[in-house]
Amino acid sequence: MNLYGPRQLVDSMRTVRKNTILIAEDIPESGYAYRPTPDSRSVAETLVHIAMLGRADRFLHEEDRRPSLEGFDFGELINRSQLEEKRPRSKREIVELLRTEGESSAQWVEGLPETLLAEPVRQRGGTSQSRFEMLLGSKEHEMHHRGQLMVMERLLGVVPHLTRNRQAARAAAANQQHAPVANP
Repeated sequence: MNLYGPRQLVDSMRTVRKNTILIAEDIPESGYAYRPTPDSRSVAETLVHIAMLGRADRFLHEEDRRPSLEGFDFGELINRSQLEEKRPRSKREIVELLRTEGESSAQWVEGLPETLLAEPVRQRGGTSQSRFEMLLGSKEHEMHHRGQLMVMERLLGVVPHLTRNRQAARAAAANQQHAPVANP
């Protein structure tokens, strides 16, 4: 029995990205330059960083496809991401980048053979992970940054969409309880 496989990963990637895009849409463009501390990424830089995650995955699992990350210099990937993060973009361009890169990554993962996904990749420190686990880690990486974005939303005075949805559901349930019962 396989409860979580490539199909579930792709579906989950799309759900995570959909929620990231909702956050990007909720934050006003005037808040895109906001950074919680001088050394942290701005909202815009964080969103572009998220958008670039799929490109790093394609490099690691397709272009380079090395069997071990021991000794791998992640500096090149980090520099590529930082160059993209610093490039000036409008809110509209960033939201579109999130959409196109997210869908491109999901389609790419959909097309990967299970034999490739099952390949072990030696990690730093001598452990090993399958390429599937590493791709799952990229989705988790996006969720980590999405949590940061939700805190930034709060600092900017924006109520996150998940909170608004929960509040609306609670209000609807409360209204339902207090609604008069019709006599048949």
